[in-house]
Amino acid sequence: MPERALSPAETGDDDRFDRLFRPASLAEYVGQAKHTENLKVFVEAARRRREPLDHMLFCGPPGLGKTTLAHIIAREMGVALHVTSGPAIEHKGALAGLLTKLERNDVLFIDEIHRLTPAVEESLYPAIESFNIDIMTGDGPYATTIQLALKPFTLVGATTRTGLLTAPLLSRFGHVVRLDFYPVEELQRIVQRSAGLLDVPIDAGGAREIAARARGTPRVANRLLRRVRDFAEVLGDGAITMEIARKTAERLEIDAAGLDEMDRRLLRVIVDHYDGGPVGIDTLAAALSEPRDTIEDVYEPFLLQQGFVGRTPRGRVATRRAYEHLGLAAPATKQGDLFS
Repeated sequence: MPERALSPAETGDDDRFDRLFRPASLAEYVGQAKHTENLKVFVEAARRRREPLDHMLFCGPPGLGKTTLAHIIAREMGVALHVTSGPAIEHKGALAGLLTKLERNDVLFIDEIHRLTPAVEESLYPAIESFNIDIMTGDGPYATTIQLALKPFTLVGATTRTGLLTAPLLSRFGHVVRLDFYPVEELQRIVQRSAGLLDVPIDAGGAREIAARARGTPRVANRLLRRVRDFAEVLGDGAITMEIARKTAERLEIDAAGLDEMDRRLLRVIVDHYDGGPVGIDTLAAALSEPRDTIEDVYEPFLLQQGFVGRTPRGRVATRRAYEHLGLAAPATKQGDLFS
């Protein structure tokens, strides 16, 4: 059944490459095996009972496949997908408009669900619990409440900031999927698949080189693949090899660990400006001229996961691995106190 989006403004009009690379089924999805195997069971059980899936929450850093999984779930269920985001639902009326359009068993995908306003979130509770919503009509003493029945549906939320979700909202999801960064082997398979879709020749060495520098993230891997393709066509014979992939990464200043210029700047600020830390996140954001949310959502998760940065009650610190990666010797106090 075709997918329906609410509007180009709300969906962001997905990039054509994202649509090209997006797998069509759970069987095609590479990685996150423990989650996809569970999702296959949940989808099959719901289809046999002819019921909507339990409400689901996908959480994790950007680019790991949250939106892709929402598209796949709707397709596997044979229902329509309605896409919006937390900031786009500005008031209760907008939420009511979305919910009343849903057909039986449809999937409503709310990206950045942690950014729903408290009033909208409160209105969402009865909708996902008992499939009804209260609509206020009239003003002042003439105001009355009308309860509208909704068709059973599945809410799929996505968030990069699980900690910002309220406990009442989090408890209403029947299944929470926490997506992890991908190992190089799985990213290599994704790169090879994407190269096939682009009709670009690629050898195993080239695919692995791209995968190793992709920060454990499929979106980054596919983006880097397209840049390597450009260099292969202009500076080579069109085929992607380890040599052309490495040369592209060097030109783009992406090192062997997958860190780009901004990642290294962040580490340098902690090491050079604040003696390795600890330094508060707001101070770090000001020093880098980057929003706090960008640092916490985009840069920090991978640096934390790879052990380049540590969190302490007093702020962020550079680890021994960060010093080694920057070619610096860690101070003796750091070696004894922070790295023991």
